[in-house]
Amino acid sequence: MERTWMPRTAGILNIVSGAFVLIGGITTATILGTPMAISVSRYYMYSVGSSDGITPSVITMVISILAAVLIIAGIVSLLGGIYALKRRIWGLALAGSIFTFFPLPPLGIPAIIFTALSKNKFE
Repeated sequence: MERTWMPRTAGILNIVSGAFVLIGGITTATILGTPMAISVSRYYMYSVGSSDGITPSVITMVISILAAVLIIAGIVSLLGGIYALKRRIWGLALAGSIFTFFPLPPLGIPAIIFTALSKNKFE
């Protein structure tokens, strides 16, 4: 099988993006999740009182969902990059490129193009 640069480049773009997004998701979950919920709950309890509105549990839930989405996108991007480098399972490589597009479009657009154009290079 001929080794071309497009699948390799797409795989590297996916892995770089996946690593950044995964680190961002883990950071969001650990650094922003609990401390922000604690500080917002303190503000909510002492300043706002018991009026209706955004409660600390809603903010914590939104941050947790964001962190989970980032972590899943990072994992799929990493897997897609690994399979693009191996030139196996074109569908997973393309899915990794698509998951790369949403958090980091400058890396995702070339990754999608290179993966789509190199479909015949995959086993």
